[in-house]
Amino acid sequence: MNYLAHSFLTFSDGQIVGQFLEDFIRNKDRFSFPKDIQDGITLHRAIDTFTDAHPALHEAKKVFSPLVRLYSGAFVDVSMDYFLANDLSLNSLQGWKEHSLRVYRVLNENEKWLPENFKRMLVKMEHDDWLYNYRENQGIKFSIQNVLNKAKYLDKDLPVFELFLQNKKILQECYDAFFPDLLAHAQAVNAQLKTENPF
Repeated sequence: MNYLAHSFLTFSDGQIVGQFLEDFIRNKDRFSFPKDIQDGITLHRAIDTFTDAHPALHEAKKVFSPLVRLYSGAFVDVSMDYFLANDLSLNSLQGWKEHSLRVYRVLNENEKWLPENFKRMLVKMEHDDWLYNYRENQGIKFSIQNVLNKAKYLDKDLPVFELFLQNKKILQECYDAFFPDLLAHAQAVNAQLKTENPF
């Protein structure tokens, strides 16, 4: 999953920090953080493992894999954030805006835990309001291009965004079949984390 989904599938401020940190730290460093942030890191990993195994996302990857091969999962992750940001059964538009502002606030308040490369990205994320703007085609186009720019073995001009537009209906169906399961899984993982350390 991408940034919006990871930030949404949290149950505390510390978990927000941990969910974002996971992609920016070495595994051995995870135990240097407070327990709540460690729980966010654990939750991030559980979400990624569940996502990788879900049959609906295997179907979604088929949209992108002929063009981008092994990178298809990264583009599916970005695509799912678009459908989540437009899922008014989970949050209103105002609610998504409030969620985005809360995430930026929490991350800035916990700046001391953030590595420098993440701090630089956070400035851009907040300035352009990535989390809220995933609901717009242009927001997803930006994110798709960002993945292309970082992908070592992909042409930066591949028409991935056009594929996304052409296959919105299929991808929406995959999201609808997948996200309720992911939400239930995240809730179960969080309940287990609380059982392991209720304080």
